[in-house]
Amino acid sequence: MGIELGERSQRLLRILIESYIREGQPVGSRTLARDSRLDVSPATVRNIMADLEDMGLIVSPHTSAGRMPTAKGYRLFVDSLLTVQPLSQNEVKRLQYQLGNIGDIDNLVSKASELLSEVTHMAGVVMVPSPAALSLTHIEFMSLSNRRVLAILVLNNAEVRNVIIDTQREHTKSELEQASNYLNAAFAGRGLAKVREKLLGEMRQTKTDMDSIMQAAIEMADKVFLADESPKADYVVAGQTNLMGFQDWSQVERLRHLFDAFNEKRDILYLLDGCLGTDGVKIFIGEESGYKILDECSVVTAPYEVEGQRVGVLGVIGPTRMAYERVIPIVDATAKLLGHALNRG
Repeated sequence: MGIELGERSQRLLRILIESYIREGQPVGSRTLARDSRLDVSPATVRNIMADLEDMGLIVSPHTSAGRMPTAKGYRLFVDSLLTVQPLSQNEVKRLQYQLGNIGDIDNLVSKASELLSEVTHMAGVVMVPSPAALSLTHIEFMSLSNRRVLAILVLNNAEVRNVIIDTQREHTKSELEQASNYLNAAFAGRGLAKVREKLLGEMRQTKTDMDSIMQAAIEMADKVFLADESPKADYVVAGQTNLMGFQDWSQVERLRHLFDAFNEKRDILYLLDGCLGTDGVKIFIGEESGYKILDECSVVTAPYEVEGQRVGVLGVIGPTRMAYERVIPIVDATAKLLGHALNRG
C-alpha cells in the first residue's frame, strides 16, 4: 500500500481494528490508551489517531467520538498486522469427518458450503467443480425402444449418472456390451476433460480405420460426453440469512440487493472464477472485488484441486468487520479437504 507506520501507530491501529471487529463499536482514545498498555497519554493517542485518519485508515462516524477502520485500514491490517494461526488438529479432524463420508459430488459441494457457513456464521459459497474433477470409472449401455440407448456412467467410483441417447440404428445386446468394453478399456480412470480430448482425436480418424463396434462406441460416447462440452458454471451458497445478524447490515435494502446477487449468481461467479488462477487464499475487502454489490463486504476465497489441477473455488462472504484471523484458515483448510475428498473418489 505504500504506507509506513511507526511501531506505536501499528500497535494502536491493530488494537483499534481488533476491538472494532470484536465489539462492533467505534473505539475512543481513552480505551486505546488503556488497552495498548503504551506509556503515552490520551492526548498522544488522539494525535496518532488523527494521523491515521488523515492517511484514510480509520474514520470517525458523525454519531461518535470514537473511530472505526476503513477498507484501506482493514487491508493494511490483513497484509501487515494480522497473525493467522492454523486450525487445531481437532478442528481439522471435525471438518474432515464432515466431508469424509460423502461420495456424491453435488452433496459434497453442498456440505462444504454448509460447513463454511456453520463454522464462520457467514455465507459459504462453493463453485461446482468443473468436469476436470470427474473421472470415468465405468460405462454400460442398455437398449431402450425406438433406437434409444441408456448410458449408465459411474463417476469417481461412487456417483452414478444416467444419460439417454438417440442412435442411428438399433443395437444388439452383444454390440452394446462390446462397445462398453471398448470404452472402458480406452477411458476408464481418465478425467472427463481427458476423455473428451481423446474422443475428439478418435473422431478425427477416418471411419475406414475403425471396425463397426469401434464406430458405434465412438458415436455413442460422442453423444454422452460431448453433448454438454461447456457446462454452465454454478455455485452453491449456504447461510445467507446469517448476514442478517450483523448490525453492519441492518439496512433491509442493502441486504435485499445482496440476496438478489446470490440468486442471480453472475457477479459472484465472475469473482470466484477469477480466483481460479490464484494460489492459496485471496481476500477482497470492500470495493476491491470490483462489484458494487459487494462494496460493503469482504470475500475470502481459496481454490481447490483435483489431481493437481484447480477445478473450483470456495469462500466466505461477510461484512468487512469479520474475524479474518479465524476465517482465513477455515477457508484454506476447507479448500484442501474438499480437494482431498474429490481426489479420494
